[in-house]
Amino acid sequence: MNIKVVVADDHAIVRHGLIRLIQSEDDIEVVGQAENGLAVLQVVREYQPDVVVMDISMPQLNGIEATRQITSEMPNVKVIALSMHSAKRFIIEMFRAGAYGYLLKDCASNELAEAIHVVSDGKKYVSPAISDIVVENYVLENNQFEYSASSILTQREREVLQLLSEGKTTKQIALSLFISPKTVEAHRLRVMGKLHIDSVARLTKYAIQEGLTLLES
Repeated sequence: MNIKVVVADDHAIVRHGLIRLIQSEDDIEVVGQAENGLAVLQVVREYQPDVVVMDISMPQLNGIEATRQITSEMPNVKVIALSMHSAKRFIIEMFRAGAYGYLLKDCASNELAEAIHVVSDGKKYVSPAISDIVVENYVLENNQFEYSASSILTQREREVLQLLSEGKTTKQIALSLFISPKTVEAHRLRVMGKLHIDSVARLTKYAIQEGLTLLES
């Protein structure tokens, strides 16, 4: 039986390249694709794939938050992060969100296929390029990232924070999340209170640092 895969990346040219690469494997089938975090949740719910190849920096809902929701709702679905980010914060937060693997986008093409096979068998895959970071985190029991958005904000607060940092208005956020503008404002105030931040500009900077929104290249 073929391994069913969903590819999530906000850049169409990257997404289509990954699909062609993955489809070249005899036993792997791409059953869906998505251009943002909200879309990948819908696609995964519909197709119930074995593996999701997930970018981190995506609009509307970032890959870390999408991974957290997928692994919570559908624990049989395995997520592999495929990202340009090699910083420790992103790697550790993806694994904390429930990812089974992490690769960098400049990895060899055969490494992605290997990672898909490994995680589909229920095993973790760590690219050799970032293995030292993962080992350091666990061997040294490094806790410097405990104080993060994932540990102090609720799921809805993280969603509101990302959309705020992307420049969405209260009304746009309300429509996107199917909540009232008053509820959006309440979430915004709670986020600012929890983070001790008093401006949207500083919220945006925090969201970028936490990997909750797109990083400027």
